[in-house]
Amino acid sequence: MRKNPIATLYMNNGSQIVIELLPEHAPNTVCSFIFAASHGYLDHHAIQRIVPGNWIDMSYNAFGREECRFLIPNEFDLHPEITPLPSHPGCVCMGGYGEAGLASCEFFFPLRDCPDHLGIYPVFGYVWEGMDELYRLEKVPTRRVPFPIEGVEVNEPLQPEILEKVTLELFGKTYPLPVRMEKQELPPCWV
Repeated sequence: MRKNPIATLYMNNGSQIVIELLPEHAPNTVCSFIFAASHGYLDHHAIQRIVPGNWIDMSYNAFGREECRFLIPNEFDLHPEITPLPSHPGCVCMGGYGEAGLASCEFFFPLRDCPDHLGIYPVFGYVWEGMDELYRLEKVPTRRVPFPIEGVEVNEPLQPEILEKVTLELFGKTYPLPVRMEKQELPPCWV
């Protein structure tokens, strides 16, 4: 019996968000997430962006870690044989910076159907448990923060909402290091 990897996100309020990762639909993106999570790079991080009715972005500065500041190729350029999954509530998607590539570790949870994401921001997981926590986060008080990329709305929680740690259940399987973009044109929000 084949089992997909499971990631559990432990929030500072005691809530958990349990995600089934989908290596058959976004293999390199899953490898990138596993790389970051298995090294603890996502731990003890305050959620940086909540756009009510749209999405919750866990990070926009590569989790503040030098180790997470790398771009990976768009999943569907790397694997043209894969049909992209639609983005909607209950999915986990990887962010990106256009032609520069995907954001490697900056994952987000859509709060609405996002047909414009298809083939751009790959769905690499499904939320098994914890949608109630995501809907709670959508409603926390936020403040607007300046952002170095024009036209992007960024709101952070007034009271920090912390991702304490991420654990992985890989069911005995090993995953390779992610394939990275050869030319790294890092976005201004990572410096």
